[in-house]
Amino acid sequence: MKDLGFMSGSLKSAWEDKCLQIVDDLDKDSHFNFQRTMDKRNHSIVVDFILTGLTEKPEFQIPLFLLFLEIYIISFVGNMGLILLIRINSQLHTPMYYFLSNLSFIDLCYSSIITPKMLVSFLSEKNIISYSGCLTQFFFFCTFGIADWYMLTAMAYDRYVAICSPLLYHSTMSQNICYLLVLGVYVMGTLGAITHTSGLSRLSFCGNNIISHYFCDIPPLLKLSCSSTYINELLVMLLVVVNSLVTTIPILISYAFILSSILSIHSAKGRYKAFSTCGSHMVTVAVLYGSIIFMYCWPETSSNITQQKVASVIYTTVIPMLNPFIYSLRNKDVKDALKKFKDWIVSWCN
Repeated sequence: MKDLGFMSGSLKSAWEDKCLQIVDDLDKDSHFNFQRTMDKRNHSIVVDFILTGLTEKPEFQIPLFLLFLEIYIISFVGNMGLILLIRINSQLHTPMYYFLSNLSFIDLCYSSIITPKMLVSFLSEKNIISYSGCLTQFFFFCTFGIADWYMLTAMAYDRYVAICSPLLYHSTMSQNICYLLVLGVYVMGTLGAITHTSGLSRLSFCGNNIISHYFCDIPPLLKLSCSSTYINELLVMLLVVVNSLVTTIPILISYAFILSSILSIHSAKGRYKAFSTCGSHMVTVAVLYGSIIFMYCWPETSSNITQQKVASVIYTTVIPMLNPFIYSLRNKDVKDALKKFKDWIVSWCN
């Protein structure tokens, strides 16, 4: 009986030791998993990204800095000047120029979000942007980028009404309708940006933090994520296709009717005048949509990274710079307003 009691006590002690060891191992393992999860989450929140910029060749840094600084100054002065000119000249207080002033505002914000940070990359060894700063830049980039599409659609509708239904133009494009169209433009831009940014904020970044671009865009950020990006890639394709169709189809339909109306005009002078009012818009739409479709819908390979950067430069810096000149140099009303403003400045100085 004593031996049995001794054996029973030994087994009981061994069983208790084994249970304590299992509990301790489980506690260590759960603590390790919890700590690893927290480290991963903390790392994704506080990580800093490094933007490689437009080029990594030192001999090109200063020339490119001077080039894009000049482009940005021209873009800023051109868009701001057009906004002020439309605001102070009562003859330009029409729906067409109301939309044009909003397009200039969008282009001004669009280039100001991207270009200054790109200029920094030309002068610094490491162009660092925080995780929150990257998402913020991306949010406003999406907001004004998508708004640009819808503003061009609103302008196409305005030109359609002006050319195809001139007698109903003032009633159709009333002040309230114009306000609602512009409000819808910014709402669509904001909703698209919220959708994209929310998807990016759920990703984890726990490895390479070098973005092979000069700003925070979706394709290079998805490459860096250490979590699944399948939903994000589907979301990008879905929103690009939806926004493209929703904006492109009305533009194509509007210009089909516009072209039909122009061809029915017997006077050559009348056809030229009608075409000149929408020719600038057609050029802007073609360049913008071409560069964006190439950037987001073209199969991505290592060989076309440079081409994608060039496409990005076109729609983030070049188009915002060209738009004021495209719309003003081909527009008689704007040129007359500029002449009157110049004469007023000269008389005021004298």
